[in-house]
This record gives sequence, structure tokens and C-alpha cells, in this order.
Amino acid sequence: MLDIQKIRADFPILSEKVNGKPLVYFDNGATSQKPQIVIDAIATYYQEINANIHRGVHTLSQLATDAYEISRVKIQHHINAKFSHEVLFTSGTTFGINLVTNGFASILKPGDEVVVSSLEHHSNIVPWQMLCEKTGATLKVIPMNEEGELIMEAFDALLSEKTKVVTVNHISNALGIINPIKYIIEKAHAVGAAVLIDGAQAVPHLKPDVQDLDCDFYAFSGHKMCGPTGTGILYGKEEWLNKLPPYQGGGEMIKEVTFEKTTYADLPHKFEAGTPNIAGGIVLGTAVDYLNNIGFDNIQKQEEALLAHATKRLLEIEGLRIYGTGKNKASVVSFNIDGIHPYDIGSIIDKLGIAVRTGHHCAQPIMNFFCIPGTIRASFSFYNTIEEIDAMVEAVKKAKTMLS
Repeated sequence: MLDIQKIRADFPILSEKVNGKPLVYFDNGATSQKPQIVIDAIATYYQEINANIHRGVHTLSQLATDAYEISRVKIQHHINAKFSHEVLFTSGTTFGINLVTNGFASILKPGDEVVVSSLEHHSNIVPWQMLCEKTGATLKVIPMNEEGELIMEAFDALLSEKTKVVTVNHISNALGIINPIKYIIEKAHAVGAAVLIDGAQAVPHLKPDVQDLDCDFYAFSGHKMCGPTGTGILYGKEEWLNKLPPYQGGGEMIKEVTFEKTTYADLPHKFEAGTPNIAGGIVLGTAVDYLNNIGFDNIQKQEEALLAHATKRLLEIEGLRIYGTGKNKASVVSFNIDGIHPYDIGSIIDKLGIAVRTGHHCAQPIMNFFCIPGTIRASFSFYNTIEEIDAMVEAVKKAKTMLS
């Protein structure tokens, strides 16, 4: 069993008050809070080894470079990538997806098909729409059912020799549904398609094994897994990263430059132009270490208990509907109360110190499916407690009374 109070003591912000009430932070799907060890590591970098990387022979540059590359190796091991050069530092999931779509602009042609799912965040829809408009390829969509699950029979029917890319999220940010990505990857590969997995919502809850999954690309953000904002990772299989052209031109990503011709650096530097977020990359490794020290089995057990309790307590409220009722879920509850706009509930419970997310969660196609403007989303992390859930339920009840 986790010592939750000891863990909570690692997170300074959890002792804050909001509107005079103890903070109950249930917006972890948007960004997680940061433990003191991560906050301290940012200051340590700037205080002790601040220098540009890969370019200097002086001591500080070598120290910064070593720390940055050690972090890359930590993340390689964390996701079980075959090579460290398959791990690219990015500014987040959105950057990683755009890097891949930019590369496929030179591969796709009219008549080719890209398959996305109904459950995607806009960041895994819009770049593919832009790619299809540029190349003449066609965008196909895996439909969903009333439980918020993808319909696998329909997915199977979409696949053909025309399918060149399949891209889905590992876990839905809006509903918490865990998608059967291993099945999706296997079926996509059977028709010769590449697969990108948006892992932004998955990495706070589980350790993806990219070799076991056999995905071609896996993108995620650091700030959702206790790391700094502006950090992220794109994993790509070596053969695919060698096929794709660079996303940006500039320093670091070159081998040789003349006015007649430029040759590109080897992986991973081919995709890492310019001075990166050095502190962020190093400290993302610190965050990964912190989570692994807690243990993802422990994290999952805690979050499963939170999800079960929240689901039970919320359904005690008359007129409350939960969206995303599939069997396999992460610790997210997305709900509405009949006749009340989600924004109004969110605003009132904020006055009581409860932080939730309201709106369409950058997943408007899901909201259109359910014919609603948005939902109230409570997303839990391992540092949350049963008592906090009870406080949220009482706050929602109070808001309902005020708004009815």
C-alpha cells in the first residue's frame, strides 16, 4: 500500500488553499502537479551546469550534454525502446505528431488513406487533416459506441491496401477509455500501414512497452507525468525515422553545410534542430525516476480505487450521467447533470476549492456524438485521496441544489 500522505508531502502545491478552501486538484488530465524533487532539479541545472549541449568542449557543456543524454537513456529504458536514438526530445505530444505528419507529406499520395478514431484529441486529428489536404489522401474514422469504446468490427472493415497510416490514442483524454491498441497495431501492420499512438494520457498511469506493442511511433508529453511543461518524447522505430525527412532545419541537425548541399546528422539529432529545452529534457528523466520509484503497479492500484469510489459516489446524484462507461478505463470520470451546463458546475465547485476541467476537452467529435456542449471531467492521480473525492461529490451536490 502506498503511504499517500507521505507522497502528498512531496507536492508543495497540494497544501495550498484556493478561495480559502483546501485545494482538491482533479485536473490531472490537463497537467499533473510536480514533486519537490522535480522543482529542485530545474533549479539545480541552472545553478550548477547551465550550458549549451553537444557543441562545447568546456566542462559545463560536457556536464550538461551528459545529463541530457543520460535522461534520453532513462526514457529509452522506461518505454523499452531498442535504441536510445529512437527517443526524440520534443516540446510535447502535439509537436511529436506534427513531426510525423510532416514526414509523411513526402510519402502519401492521392488515393492513400489515413485512419484516425472518434476518440482523438484535436492534436491527433487536425495535423492529419492538414496532411490529407496537402497530399490528396483520404481521412477515415473509426466509429465509437454509446459506452465510449471504439467499434473494432468497423475498424477491421476500414482497413485495406490503401491504408498507409493508423493513428489512435492509447487512452481517451475526454472519457478515460483505454483503447485496444495492441489489436489495432497488429491489424494495421497486416495491411502494411504504419501506426502512431498518442500516449499523452497513458504515460501518467502505465509504462508503455513500445517493443511489445510493436508501434511505429509513440508520442507523449512530460508535463502530464510530473515533469516540466514544454517537454515531450517521440519514439520512432529506427527504420521509420531514417525514412522521414527532418522536420526543421538549423543547427545540430546537420552533418555538413555548404551553399551547394547540406547533409543531415544521424539519429536522433536529425530531428532535434536548435537549442532544445535542456533543463526540461534532463528533468523529465528525474520525473520518470520519481514515478518508477513509486511503482506503476502501485499507481494503478491507487487510481483504480479512486475511479471505483468516484463512479459509485457520483452515480448517487440524481440526474447525473457518466460518459465513457466501457470496461477498460483510466482514472477519469466525465459527467453531466441533466439540465445544467457543465461550466456552471465547474465554476461553483471551484469556489469550494475543487479543480476540475469543463468543456469539450479538445475532443469536439466526442461531444457531438453525445449531442452535448461538453462535460465536467474529474481526472485523478496517485496522490489524490478518497476523502478528496467525497469533498468533490458534496460540492457537486451543493452546486446542483443552487442551479436547480
